[in-house]
Amino acid sequence: MARIDINCDFGESFGAYRIGEEEAILDYVTSVNIACGFHAGDPIVMRKTVQMALSRGIAVGAHPGFPDLLGFGRRNIDVTPDEVYAYVVYQVGALSAFVKAEGGELTHVKPHGALYNMSAKDVPLAEAIAKAVYDIDPTLILYGLAGSELITAGKKIGLKTASEVFADRTYQQDGSLTQRSDPNALIADEREAVRQVMRMVQEGRVRSLQGIDVSIEAETVCIHGDGAKAVIFAKQLYETLQDAGVEIRPFSD
Repeated sequence: MARIDINCDFGESFGAYRIGEEEAILDYVTSVNIACGFHAGDPIVMRKTVQMALSRGIAVGAHPGFPDLLGFGRRNIDVTPDEVYAYVVYQVGALSAFVKAEGGELTHVKPHGALYNMSAKDVPLAEAIAKAVYDIDPTLILYGLAGSELITAGKKIGLKTASEVFADRTYQQDGSLTQRSDPNALIADEREAVRQVMRMVQEGRVRSLQGIDVSIEAETVCIHGDGAKAVIFAKQLYETLQDAGVEIRPFSD
């Protein structure tokens, strides 16, 4: 039987007045990656989102990014591996403390935005992230783009890794994500996005923008919770996977 974890980037807002706007999507995910304050989030939001996730039995992970609030962590920054190591330790440590304070256990780490994309191809940065995660807790799972250098680095150092695919992003023929600056980077049609996920999960393949089928390992699928129809899409995807007999559960189980 095919199996998949559905993860969502979460807690990417500021101030108590925003808390709760994302909550509905938690009915259709099994893992969340909570922003740690560098690209989004703040201590109030971090605590409340941890509470929401734990109360529903959802696996909680840290979502560290670049210190780039204005760019939402999506701008490439010239950094050294040592700086990246420190950024990850700092952010994961903060989120882990909130999880522990609420009686839970942090299960995984998934880099955000530009840090995620850069570490998919940059070996030293990937190894710095993997080392930071390992040094914090070698039982943590490292989420990364399927087929990326981040997954390779995680396995090399001894971490359990989760190969991630994306529901609403298009792919290049080398298996990388299409850059967001490309007008074809996002899949707007929910039905097309669901079809892409089903093929990745059931067949291990995805059709690139160049029209070439690419082999891909799908262990966790990311859905974004900030779109206008995010909850509707999440429900549609969840139910389609269930109807197809795909087991939906946290990767950490």
